[in-house]
Amino acid sequence: MELSRHPVVIALIVLGVLGGTVAAVALRPPLPAPTPIKHAYAVPAREHRILVEVLNTTTRPGLARSATRVLRRQSLDVVFFGNADGSAKVDSTQVIARRGNRGAAQTVAKVLGQGVVKLQTDTLRRVDVTVLLGSDYRPPVDGHP
Repeated sequence: MELSRHPVVIALIVLGVLGGTVAAVALRPPLPAPTPIKHAYAVPAREHRILVEVLNTTTRPGLARSATRVLRRQSLDVVFFGNADGSAKVDSTQVIARRGNRGAAQTVAKVLGQGVVKLQTDTLRRVDVTVLLGSDYRPPVDGHP
């Protein structure tokens, strides 16, 4: 008689554990809504968009990222940032209009607060403006590199 009760007790324990697990999953509170990302910037409408690449020609790390933040805060669409190749060193920051739109380059220079605007068409780069950050560029003091 003792042996026949043993499988029944095990079955009841297993059912109790399974029931408790199902109840715990079913009664858990819903996950909170995701919080918005604080560093996301608005992308302007297609007809007002200026596509920009930012290249650091200095040896100071993080300069292109800092300039990218400045430009994106003003809704300019920076599609690439990084270091320029070794032959592209410049002393003063240059803002180059790549698709013949000098006004777009002037807008970028104004947002950066500096830069010599040049017209140098190069449609293969697929950007409206190229920024070559020179040794004269000083990022704003906002706690970011």
